[in-house]
Amino acid sequence: MFSQEKSARLVYVMGPSGAGKDSVLRYARHELDGRYPIVFAHRYITRPAGEDIENHIALSPGEFELRHSRRLFAFDWEAYGWRYGIGVEIDLWRGAGLTVVIDGSRHHFLQHRAALSNALPVLITAAPDILRRRLIARGREDAAAIDQRLERAKTLEPAAPALVTIDNSGPLERAGAALAALLRKQAQST
Repeated sequence: MFSQEKSARLVYVMGPSGAGKDSVLRYARHELDGRYPIVFAHRYITRPAGEDIENHIALSPGEFELRHSRRLFAFDWEAYGWRYGIGVEIDLWRGAGLTVVIDGSRHHFLQHRAALSNALPVLITAAPDILRRRLIARGREDAAAIDQRLERAKTLEPAAPALVTIDNSGPLERAGAALAALLRKQAQST
């Protein structure tokens, strides 16, 4: 787990499958374009790199376990048969005064809320019919798996006093600009 003494902010972005979290993150990253002291952590995932838009580092299960055993992850979790990790490099970035944006998990956030008490939680969401349409369009899962993801979206409701919710049911530009504005504000307050 990361050191809570760091002064720079950690922004923990999460959302249900199909909410467009990766698209919103990519939009905000492009919008900010290194002009602010904000960095976006990549995720290490045991899912092969594909044509999806997430900029992740694909690891074999063995590579992931090696890194995990050497404590190279600040956070790690499992979901949908894959293992996910955020590298300990985020501590160095925060120590250098950077606001760090993490593409996280709602389930992980709920399990580790106390350890994430100094993080700003951001929930990217969308209307249920839009979630379904997006999950079908991305073509990763069959109908049963999509139903499972939609059911999970209803049951995992993160709650925290500082939780910021961004609705991505409409144009990507609106949600992306909202996240970019929030990140600029956070970077200026640290």
